[in-house]
Amino acid sequence: MTIEECIVVVLAQANRGLTTEQIADTINRKRMHIRADGKPVSGRQVYAVVCRNPAMFIKEGGRIMLMI
Repeated sequence: MTIEECIVVVLAQANRGLTTEQIADTINRKRMHIRADGKPVSGRQVYAVVCRNPAMFIKEGGRIMLMI
């Protein structure tokens, strides 16, 4: 699963906005995405993905939410 897909799943399951760190922690805890270098997904990486996909995600009040 791509990180974008993981973020969508995590936010849909939470049914509320989450911080980038909360999203990254959930992805890592559930082992939804394994990076090629074996390192855990970081909050910064989640933030970069969110910024690249403004049609999918909303940033508001320090939290990330689904656009849909």
